[in-house]
Amino acid sequence: MTRRRGYALLATLAAVVTLVAVGIFAMVKSPATTVSAGTPSRVSSGVPASGNWTGTWSAAPVGPEPGTPNGLPGSTIRNVVHTSIGGSLARITLSNLFGTQPLTVTEASVSADGSIQTVTFDGRHYVTIPAGGQTISDATRIQVPSNGDMTVSFTTPSPSGPVTYHPHARQVSYASLGGHTVETPYWRYLTAVDVLTHEARGSVVVFGDSITDGITSTADTNQRWTDVLAARLDGHYGVLNEGISGNRVLLPGKGQSGLDRFDRDVLARSGVKSVVIELGINDVLRLPHNLSAPQITDGLRKLAQEARARGLHVVGATLMPFGGHIGVTPRLEAVRQQVNATIRAGGVFDSVVDFDKALRDPYAPSRLRPGYDSGDHLHPSDAGYRRMALTLDLDALARSAPASA
Repeated sequence: MTRRRGYALLATLAAVVTLVAVGIFAMVKSPATTVSAGTPSRVSSGVPASGNWTGTWSAAPVGPEPGTPNGLPGSTIRNVVHTSIGGSLARITLSNLFGTQPLTVTEASVSADGSIQTVTFDGRHYVTIPAGGQTISDATRIQVPSNGDMTVSFTTPSPSGPVTYHPHARQVSYASLGGHTVETPYWRYLTAVDVLTHEARGSVVVFGDSITDGITSTADTNQRWTDVLAARLDGHYGVLNEGISGNRVLLPGKGQSGLDRFDRDVLARSGVKSVVIELGINDVLRLPHNLSAPQITDGLRKLAQEARARGLHVVGATLMPFGGHIGVTPRLEAVRQQVNATIRAGGVFDSVVDFDKALRDPYAPSRLRPGYDSGDHLHPSDAGYRRMALTLDLDALARSAPASA
């Protein structure tokens, strides 16, 4: 009898220890981490919940904002973004990639569908991000809509060096100083919004140039081709726009080269399942011209290999027509055709979306169809962007990556 009581007592003590350990584990909060640019963040939510962290919105940091050598001290910045998928919790990524001094952020909040919630960083209402670094916030309980608008606000109380920004937002945001509010066409410091979701299967990163950036789409109407793609995917996948106007595969210019920024802007994003690469036209078109089609396709192939090594399926786009654009010559058109022939032949990407075929004028194949031309003979109109999104095979985005060589 005594031995049985002893066993019972030991069992009871073991159960108590287990419960205490579980309780302590549940209360432990993984801190928001300040990391160097390009490093995948590994921040856990402090709010008990299940689901997967998946990107609903993103924008690539492009460079230091002109005229902001000391940052925007004393300003409240309100970035307006358009989500692709919804969720029950949100977290934000802030970047000081191009800052030359530590950036202090206070009074951060997110708002959606009339709800406003405070954002914290490791449980605090402020965070300091070192020059060249980024940080991910704690999870914030807020119902984020699918295909809806969201505002991310915060104050930068002190000088911080140049503002890290994305210049061609095609979306009006705001900055306030001393009670005076001004509109801005930029996204400042904010580079990603993730949501905790049970429904979405992951995210699709679209990696490209001004065509993906949507530079000629109608402002404040979310007519970029990635927005139309997100609507087609209907909340099943997040769509993350990592386009930079003027970006190239091989050389820096507008932003770092595609090869240099791929890890940061694609591989480090949350919940990525596949990537669409729309890049290469500026390698041909911009000075210095790259007249070697094999060099361009080799660069694209390297991007695909990096994605494939992470288990991502890669959809690659042909280069769209640019006949009639300023500076176009028969030699440049020949290089574009050579790049496209290699892409169509396979061996560069896992799947191909033929934007060239979908948008070219059947009577003048080196040019965009007039209804799809914004007027500069390079960038699509809203109708052209919609045509791009409708051309993409949605099934390709759900395929598994082939075995990496």
